[in-house]
Amino acid sequence: MPAKKDPDASTSVPCFYGAELRYRREQAGLTLEQLAEGSFRGISFLSQIERGERGMPMDLALHVDKRLGTDGFFQRRCEDAAKARRVGIAPHFADAADLEKQARSIEDWAPLLVPGLLQTRAYATVIARSAMPRASEAKVEEVVKARLERATLFARESPPKFWAILDESVIRRRALPPAGMAELLDHIAAVVRATRSLVQIVPETSVHPFMMGLTRIMTFHDAPPLVYTEGLHSGQVIDYPALVMEYRESYDLLRAAALSPEASLAMIEAAAEDYRNESEQQDRPELR
Repeated sequence: MPAKKDPDASTSVPCFYGAELRYRREQAGLTLEQLAEGSFRGISFLSQIERGERGMPMDLALHVDKRLGTDGFFQRRCEDAAKARRVGIAPHFADAADLEKQARSIEDWAPLLVPGLLQTRAYATVIARSAMPRASEAKVEEVVKARLERATLFARESPPKFWAILDESVIRRRALPPAGMAELLDHIAAVVRATRSLVQIVPETSVHPFMMGLTRIMTFHDAPPLVYTEGLHSGQVIDYPALVMEYRESYDLLRAAALSPEASLAMIEAAAEDYRNESEQQDRPELR
């Protein structure tokens, strides 16, 4: 049997607290199964936290502090981590944003908006402003900065494999003036080509199994796959294997209903050109 691998506590915040959890648990002489007793979490979930693959939710932090007699240590750290990761990130998306950094693959279904990983500054700004009409400029900038920083994962040595399926209305909806829309679609095409990602378009006339809100499927190197779904002001991470499989099957059916990656990219680039031509016509002075 291979030796148990110790997590590197210096790698990330989740790894640090995962290593600390394992140390405190072993000091108390408890197995993962014994520590999980009385909580709403399974053994595999605790194991993922100890390996630094998942952040610790508050309900589990409270349980762990009680079982290990750690005087609120994990609760306080959980609160601190939550505050740190909420800067510019919607609370309901915080878990998904953390998991995104560890993902082996990310598959997005975007029925209404361009996925965050593909947004430009101008598009992110107008979307943030529309969602928070009373927010200060500083708050909007905070959200935009956090959204753009998420895309830096593409610059990693081993970035996740990214696949996005967009409803055609996403590229037709004029969220920006023509020049801004051209920039947005050019950016999407550039990211797809540079990162070898895949983007597909579902024609507006298509009927498919995912006629609902945003959905994301993430896989990991050493953890089970997860699904994230999002509504207007709420989101949910789903890890129940049978339900994850149902989402997987629906996503595969959606993929089959979409245009091919080649045809989809051609549609995006053609739409960008149309917006660009429209912008140039608007800027052209009237002939006198």
